[in-house]
Order: sequence, then structure tokens, then C-alpha cells
Amino acid sequence: MGIAPSRQAARQLVSHKHVTVNGEVLNIPSYSCNPGDVIGLKNKSAANAAIGGNLRGKNAKFNWLEWNEGEVKGTFITYPERESVPENIKEQLIVELYSK
Repeated sequence: MGIAPSRQAARQLVSHKHVTVNGEVLNIPSYSCNPGDVIGLKNKSAANAAIGGNLRGKNAKFNWLEWNEGEVKGTFITYPERESVPENIKEQLIVELYSK
């Protein structure tokens, strides 16, 4: 959603209980969201200058996410298709690693 500047920072925000999913505080970085889940920040966290500074001018970069800047919340719309994920992942190398 662009709440954090990196994946590591996002995991830390979740671990430190700054993130909510469907209104409940979450502290599990590996949590799997379902379509329709609303992801946001706690009110106190959104008011934090260090966290709030990352939110200015953020738009959802992907078509499977929707961001509402006014409410500091976003919605996970649907699971992405492989072609729409911008990461350079070589699945065959992963399969070869785990097949040993």
C-alpha cells in the first residue's frame, strides 16, 4: 500500500502493532489478507510524524489495491495475477532449490 518505504520497514510496523486489518490490531507480518480486507494504521500511529511522513502523496500503485488517503486505509481488492506483479522472480530457480 506504500505505508512503509520498504518491506523490512513494513514488517516492523506490523510487528510493533501499528497496522490494523478490518479494524483489529495485527502483529503478524506473514498474515495473509483476503479480498475485501481493509488495511490501515491505528489513529495514534497515523498521527506519528515519522510514520505519517511516508503517507503523503501515496497512491495505490497496483490495480489489486485501493488506497483512501483521507481515512488512511486501503482495501485489498483481489489476488494479483502473476503478470501484474512487478518483482523479478524466477520461479524455476525456487523449484530447483526446494527439489534437492
